Amino acid sequence: MSQDSDHAHDHGPAGGSHHHHHHEGPCAHAVGRSERVPAALDEAEASCETRGLRLTPIRRQVLEALYANHRPASAYDLIDALAAGGDKRHAPVTIYRALDFLLENGFVHRLESRNAFIACPFTHKPGEPVVFLICERCGGVDEAVSEDLASALSRLTQAQGFQPRTRVIELAGCCSHCT
Repeated sequence: MSQDSDHAHDHGPAGGSHHHHHHEGPCAHAVGRSERVPAALDEAEASCETRGLRLTPIRRQVLEALYANHRPASAYDLIDALAAGGDKRHAPVTIYRALDFLLENGFVHRLESRNAFIACPFTHKPGEPVVFLICERCGGVDEAVSEDLASALSRLTQAQGFQPRTRVIELAGCCSHCT
């Protein structure tokens, strides 16, 4: 799939091309995500305020924990991460409620193939298809959108008379950092 730079989101430094050197330092996916955390949390807070929603402390902690890792995390990974950070050990239902809120409001995505969640630092149009590029070597996930893909999917679903509930595509392979 080709991506033009106006429509491709990359979790790397400065949003552009970046290098991945596991042996020479931290993973580039992780560096890119960690650099984005403060601004993304501020934007989530502002977005909630604008929409009359509450980013409660647990919702914020879950979102922060997702940003702290460049790999998708399950609810149980999040329970462990919050407990390791000195917080009390939360019940799964508490974490799932926070995740439901974050999903509904576009702050996180669910990767069906991994039954896991990843923070989303981007604002998507409603119903805009999102493509996740999942690296099988480092576990990093990059996110991309494409107007050409959105048009093709719309034509395909309309021709079939199909009403999609979600428009998420997951591609597994090897990221540019690992190749």
